[in-house]
Amino acid sequence: MIVGGGLGLVIGAVAVAASRLSERTFRTVPPSPEPPALPAGVGDVLAVLKSIAIVLDPSDAVVNNSASAVSYGLVRHGELVHTELRQLARQVRRDGEIREVDLELSRGFGTTTNTLMKARVAPLGARHILVLAEDHTAARRVEEVRRDFVANVSHELKTPVGGIALLAEAVLDARDDPEAVSRFAGRIQVESTRLTRLVKEIVDLSRLQVADTLHEPELVEIPGVIAEAVDRVGVAAGARDISLETSADPRASVFGDAELLVTAVANLVSNAVNYSEAGTRVAVAARRVGDTVEITVSDQGQGIPVPEQSRIFERFYRVDAARSRATGGTGLGLAIVKHVCATHGGDVSVWSEEGHGSTFTMRLPAASDRGAADSDRQDAADPDDRPQERQSDRHTVGTAQGEQHG
Repeated sequence: MIVGGGLGLVIGAVAVAASRLSERTFRTVPPSPEPPALPAGVGDVLAVLKSIAIVLDPSDAVVNNSASAVSYGLVRHGELVHTELRQLARQVRRDGEIREVDLELSRGFGTTTNTLMKARVAPLGARHILVLAEDHTAARRVEEVRRDFVANVSHELKTPVGGIALLAEAVLDARDDPEAVSRFAGRIQVESTRLTRLVKEIVDLSRLQVADTLHEPELVEIPGVIAEAVDRVGVAAGARDISLETSADPRASVFGDAELLVTAVANLVSNAVNYSEAGTRVAVAARRVGDTVEITVSDQGQGIPVPEQSRIFERFYRVDAARSRATGGTGLGLAIVKHVCATHGGDVSVWSEEGHGSTFTMRLPAASDRGAADSDRQDAADPDDRPQERQSDRHTVGTAQGEQHG
């Protein structure tokens, strides 16, 4: 009993000593250092920035980042995963100099294009590093389109301008031959007309691309649009014995710009006439399908090869370049149709089979019945309520479009 009691006292003493030693050890171990705090107000500023924002602490751990930094794959599990950005951050931390870099990020599996970004790395306070990045993919694409557009315009302008210059020389050389002068003068007139049309369509397309929304849409009756468009192309169709057949649902109406819509439909009809054989017919129809108005232009022409169909709405693209130039085509007509539809919140598509013709379909949001009724009441109450300068602008555009297709 005495031995057992003594053993118990020893065990108890050891336990107490161990407890006190552990307590002293716990009190003497310094706490882990907390991450340095961000400068005051930095978080609020980063929250309103449109740029991708990432803040790194002295150990290169991410202490603050925007949601877009994660969605673009720059930050994962609280770490900056882009190797080049991490290296730049270390360089900036060493010498304090701001650095910029262009990055190309993969968009993941199943995509062939990458995201193009411009990043800026700079010191933030005494201990942090700030990484700002912006997606320049769209801007780069726009720049490429602009560059291609300028190159295409230059190429397209060279042909008629060069032709006019050569024909003018021929007229001078043949000044003693009235028949030759008359022939060359006729060719000069053809080339100058083509040049005028090309310049005008370039201007029209540029305006559509800049003003991609309608500022003052009005109720437009599609049967009237079709009648005007067919009238503009009537002379060219009659010269080739091509009949123009029309049918339009009287309920087909949209809110938009009548002149733009007439131009788009006239471009489709003109295209159908130019690529149809003499003695055939071109059908133009409009119908209302639910909340959509469909305008179709069908021809019995040569058709469009399937590989070409996805590109015909590109600027200056021609399926048959020789025939297009022979008929005075500029390669911009279908591009204008596409942009007019987009401006009105719609789209355009094509069905075609070689040897059996083509059908182009414009789909536009239909004007609601109530909206159309309200517009009719407003016009009846005050038919001259539109600004005078607006009416003048529309008349001028209409005249120019008439010259284009007349």
